[in-house]
Amino acid sequence: MSLKLLHTSDWHLGRNLYGRKRYEEFEAFLDWLTETIQENEVDVLLVAGDVFDTSTPSNRAQELYYSFLRRIAGSCCRHVVIIAGNHDSPSFLTAPKAILKALDVHVVGAATETLDDEVIGLSDLSGQPELYVCAVPYLRDRDIRQVEAGESIEDKERKLLDGISNHYSKVVALAEKKRSEHGKDIPIVGMGHLFTAGGKTVDGDGVRELYVGSLAHVTSSIFPDSLDYVALGHLHVPQKVNDSELIRYSGSPIPMGFGEAKQKKRVCVVEFNSRSAAVKEIDVPKFRQLERLTGDWEAISTRIAELIAFGSAAWLEVVYQGESVVGDLRERLDEALEGSQLEVLRIKNNRIIERVMEQASHDESLDELDLNQVFERCLDQHAVSDEQRDILRDTYRETLASIHEDDARAE
Repeated sequence: MSLKLLHTSDWHLGRNLYGRKRYEEFEAFLDWLTETIQENEVDVLLVAGDVFDTSTPSNRAQELYYSFLRRIAGSCCRHVVIIAGNHDSPSFLTAPKAILKALDVHVVGAATETLDDEVIGLSDLSGQPELYVCAVPYLRDRDIRQVEAGESIEDKERKLLDGISNHYSKVVALAEKKRSEHGKDIPIVGMGHLFTAGGKTVDGDGVRELYVGSLAHVTSSIFPDSLDYVALGHLHVPQKVNDSELIRYSGSPIPMGFGEAKQKKRVCVVEFNSRSAAVKEIDVPKFRQLERLTGDWEAISTRIAELIAFGSAAWLEVVYQGESVVGDLRERLDEALEGSQLEVLRIKNNRIIERVMEQASHDESLDELDLNQVFERCLDQHAVSDEQRDILRDTYRETLASIHEDDARAE
């Protein structure tokens, strides 16, 4: 009898895009995922980290999460296994662990001294073991490495990679031991939230390096051969690791930024017959269109006209790259978009930025100028009057303060 798993990750519930809430998209995805689980008769759902976008998710993000788990508990899906990612709070995810376990939802928030917590045995309807999941969460530096005085960066990197590898070896060895005790050749699946060597990312996806000062990009060799499938999270581009059919990132289900706008988002359905696995990718629909418009004004305005003709309600990022300086880009965009459902979330006027930097001394770089200096250069470039400058400066400071407050709350 076959066993079906669905592998997904990096939901980032609660994530904003340039200040815009995206709860409708998250809700639409979770509705679609519920239907997909039913249609494909999925037995086990694996969520490989970054369930939430911050360690203190909003009430709305929590509502979406728990409402989804409640629906899944009443579906054909008999088990859910969730690990924490680097964006998740381990303590927040595991707080309702006992209650969720009663619904056959298993949550692993952090590495513990008891490896048993990371080896989850799942049973079939008759109570017989059918799958072992090595549910390894995001491994924090302190979980896998002891700091020693005088160690070099190379020593730190080696310890991190060795620590990750050793942790997986121990967890998988324990799963193999449990399997041998039952005397059944049932599959063992690994989970992880990490950055593998050669992994693909895209501009603006928000994927962070996991260990400051370290490469810490593990190779596929850290996953023991006895693992029959490895479900990974952290990278938002759906991809195989080292071209392996059985070691994969499912990727994020919705575009996390304009850099991901053209990506095909997917989930992976893994069907086991004994220990032999076959993987099927299922495309996730686009719940909101994102589009990055680049080029000169003619190219940008032409594409806007096309989108309006299609009745699009896309969110746009506009990157002006024309030869001539356009100081009234916002006004032109407002006029072009009037009466449409399109909305511009971000404007990047590369020619203005270049002109501002031309005013800097040859020894200056953009990194050496603070935010206020760059803003003042922009005011100079547009010859803004003194009266208007005071108003714009106040508005600018208020905007910066609001951004800093939001960042502080997200930490």
